[in-house]
Amino acid sequence: MPWDAAIRVWEAIAEAGSAFDLQPAGMLALDIARIEAGLLLIEVDFYSSRKAMIESQKYSPYELGLGRLVDLNKGPFVGRQALTAEFRRGPRRQIVGLEVDWTEVERLYEAVGLPPTAPATASRVAIPVYKGGKHVGRATSTTWSTMLKKMVALATIDAPHHAIGSKVELEVTVEAVRHTASATVVKTPFFNPARKTAPALG
Repeated sequence: MPWDAAIRVWEAIAEAGSAFDLQPAGMLALDIARIEAGLLLIEVDFYSSRKAMIESQKYSPYELGLGRLVDLNKGPFVGRQALTAEFRRGPRRQIVGLEVDWTEVERLYEAVGLPPTAPATASRVAIPVYKGGKHVGRATSTTWSTMLKKMVALATIDAPHHAIGSKVELEVTVEAVRHTASATVVKTPFFNPARKTAPALG
């Protein structure tokens, strides 16, 4: 499609959405909003079963936090036996939300004489997560929440450390030196405004 035609299409979309107060937004802003909403991104936060190349890349519905969509009481289906066993023992890991202690991050920057700066864009680079020096998972989507004024992340954490309220440490790199900052496992979505489920005004 020619560039001028594409611009006309986007202008028409913007005009049609104005009645609903819809605003255009760039991909970088949408990535931050996605994380704030706790939405997982395929091949970043998890892999589909068709794309997983090694065992650790395979995720079950329980590990994705989608156990509510699994009906173990319906008729036979592929994977039922494995899912029943996982339901009984609990998932070995789970994708959860992390809230990073920004005060600790600030101290790491101040220790080397730098002003702490919140990242302007979301990161999709996997970052190690530790508990008492032991590797217990990885943060896959990390961002400074512009709505909450907090650093948050979506992370895969091993049991039992994925329980809400658990304390872990997230790797933070300052001037090419690796450190850790405290983080707390929290419920997602991070940002969950009442207007999201408010009835439409007629």
